[in-house]
Amino acid sequence: MHPAAAWLAARGLRLAFALMRALGPDRAAGLGACVARNLGPLLPQQRIALANVRAALPELTDAQQRQVVREAWDNLGRVACEYVHLGRIYDYDETRPNTGRIEASPEVVARTEAMRAAGPVLLFSAHLANWELPALVPARHGIPSAVLYRTPNNPVVAEEILRLRRGMMGTLIPAGFAAPRRMAEALDQGELVGMLVDQHFSRGPRISFMGRPASANPLIPQLARRYDCPVYGARAVRLPKGRFRLELVGPLALPRDAEGRVDVAGTTQLINDVIAGWVRETPGQWLWMHRRWRG
Repeated sequence: MHPAAAWLAARGLRLAFALMRALGPDRAAGLGACVARNLGPLLPQQRIALANVRAALPELTDAQQRQVVREAWDNLGRVACEYVHLGRIYDYDETRPNTGRIEASPEVVARTEAMRAAGPVLLFSAHLANWELPALVPARHGIPSAVLYRTPNNPVVAEEILRLRRGMMGTLIPAGFAAPRRMAEALDQGELVGMLVDQHFSRGPRISFMGRPASANPLIPQLARRYDCPVYGARAVRLPKGRFRLELVGPLALPRDAEGRVDVAGTTQLINDVIAGWVRETPGQWLWMHRRWRG
């Protein structure tokens, strides 16, 4: 990107963040939802989203499929404008549970405590509801952690987003050639390592995702095989009035090979089966605009 264009993009992002801060979390999310619902259908990603929904959820009527995509745009707009408010949105208080924006069942709280005591742990999540929230859980509850993230192409924008994430998500590991090594180092230190795993990964094994062939990221299964550590899955569910429910599943019973070691292909499929179930439960909260299924 040309330096001038990069500067303008970063300047625009900072102004947008300032506006979102001034509006507060609820009005900012509402504005983002309104803009995305109206602008999204005009973009090329609308065709991708509709094609994905029609192929993955053929049992729905055309009107229902279009409603899923409309809700997905709404959710994406909210996520974008909630970014600067993540610290305020994640207000779960262990002494006064479920009195704020974040709710969690006693079972989820117990699993969180189990993760704290387990030593090295692997945690996967997906682009559902506000997908940044699960990454806040370990750091907010005293669990040493490292989180993999994708760096935006604009370096100034990347630094601004990194600044927002610092202090909320443990150690931040940028996706890239060195990421697996750094994730392994975090596990060596007994930390929790988390990442989003629901997007296309061209070098990954072919699995079935919602009834269709897809290439999936095998990194968590590979690390589980190496460290034989617990694997959990986390997601947020968007609720009315700016609230969220956090859910945590696991530790998963991972498939094993004849030697008793974690089976990478089978575990990759298992993780994607869990995510597919989440998507079917709240289809309007998933990122359908991504080209998840490719040849």
